Amino acid sequence: MPTDTSKPMKLERYNSYIRKVHSTKLLNASSKFLFRVTLLIALVLILFFTINYPPLSDNTHSAPHHHHRHSFLSTSLFSGSSLVGGAAWEKQVRHSSTPRRVNGFSVLVTGAAGFIGSHCSLALKKRGDGVLGLDNFNDYYDPSLKRARQNLLSKHQIFIVEGDLNDGPLLTKLFDVVPFTHVLHLAAQAGVRYAMQNPQSYVKSNIAGFVNLLEVAKAVNPQPAIVWASSSSVYGLNTENPFSERDRTDRPASLYAATKKAGEEIAHTYNHIYGLSLTGLRFFTVYGPWGRPDMAYFFFTKDILQGKPIDIYRTQDQKAVARDFTYIDDVVKGCLGALDTAEKSTGSGGKKKGPAQLRVYNLGNTSPVPVGRLVSILEGLLNTKAKKHVVTLPRNGDVPYTHANVTLAYKDFGYKPTTDLSSGLRKFVKWYVNYFGIESKHSKETQHFDESS
Repeated sequence: MPTDTSKPMKLERYNSYIRKVHSTKLLNASSKFLFRVTLLIALVLILFFTINYPPLSDNTHSAPHHHHRHSFLSTSLFSGSSLVGGAAWEKQVRHSSTPRRVNGFSVLVTGAAGFIGSHCSLALKKRGDGVLGLDNFNDYYDPSLKRARQNLLSKHQIFIVEGDLNDGPLLTKLFDVVPFTHVLHLAAQAGVRYAMQNPQSYVKSNIAGFVNLLEVAKAVNPQPAIVWASSSSVYGLNTENPFSERDRTDRPASLYAATKKAGEEIAHTYNHIYGLSLTGLRFFTVYGPWGRPDMAYFFFTKDILQGKPIDIYRTQDQKAVARDFTYIDDVVKGCLGALDTAEKSTGSGGKKKGPAQLRVYNLGNTSPVPVGRLVSILEGLLNTKAKKHVVTLPRNGDVPYTHANVTLAYKDFGYKPTTDLSSGLRKFVKWYVNYFGIESKHSKETQHFDESS
């Protein structure tokens, strides 16, 4: 009788079917797992590139962007305790920018941790305007002095965003958060002699940075009125005295002067095409408390106290070098006067609607003083004799003489300097010995500098 094989065959077919079912389920499960892992990796990559390479804004400032893309750590800067762009950061930005007086301004001050910027920020805040600072805290001179100014401003509820003028997305973000009525643009690479060592820093800050700021400002609505820092250096080889805004400024003697002159021409262009209200201020050798260590009066004081020799320059034909030294409080009054009389910009969304205000003013003291006289005043205040070394002025871009005609600034916003060099240096020395903890020979007790001034 033949063997019945149907049952084993059926069992085998059943087992084969079960194996196929399990294989299909395993394959489906593996596919789903692989898909989920791939999707997760894709999302992580998208998030990574979004953070590291933020999309360009709709505004037309793409030119500098490809040079200034930052990593997560550099764009997500910590200012105080808040991450840039976060809710807490935006709250600080808005609080600092909100005016406390009726019809008060909301002012973005670039270079707010600088000498003039910190003083102007305090003066604006004191009268009830909203102030937001922007500064990159570069190391052209000791950043600790800038940090000390930042701490001073912080005590007066003034917040400084740490960032660079060439960071277009950051500037755009600031204008998105705050509808600034005014910009006081004081950020710049300063110094005449340093241009021979690092010329690119002047082009990057004084030209590219200024253009980037104007690109952002032209596109916002409403456009702010802009007051910005030019320089007496634009007069260059001009021989007319005193220097008037009507004099030639097409013969700069230094790269620094050339970048400031370029700024004036750039301002004209953006005023003409986009209707931006622009006011340039030509500062004449500003000095005073919290000043810049690279300025002669500052390092003269340091060297005299340390018993080091100081160089006193004379011109190529052995004449005294003289400067129109202007005290910081007088300059601050001029800056605020320019802001108060600045008319509104006439453009909207990058399009000009009508003629806009374009101005330039000298802000000086109208009283040139030989550098030798400056040293004599410091000797008296410090009760210490300077070790003088008279040398011929090198051909490094320094001009032998400056003298401001301020008639136009007086006519338009009442600018009138009132501080002579002796009085101004006395206030500076008082601050200097206190800040650096120096016991001067003529006074063992020095009153603290009034930080609210």
